[in-house]
Amino acid sequence: MDGIFYTLQDFMTHTKGVTYIIMVLALISITAFWRFLTDRDDD
Repeated sequence: MDGIFYTLQDFMTHTKGVTYIIMVLALISITAFWRFLTDRDDD
């Protein structure tokens, strides 16, 4: 998309897609950080 939204439906669909991408990235990041914190060696 070129950044111009002609209808409210176009804007809402784009916004929902971006929100889903951000949430998936956040969940992956939180999971990776949690594993980093809990899987450390106890040497």
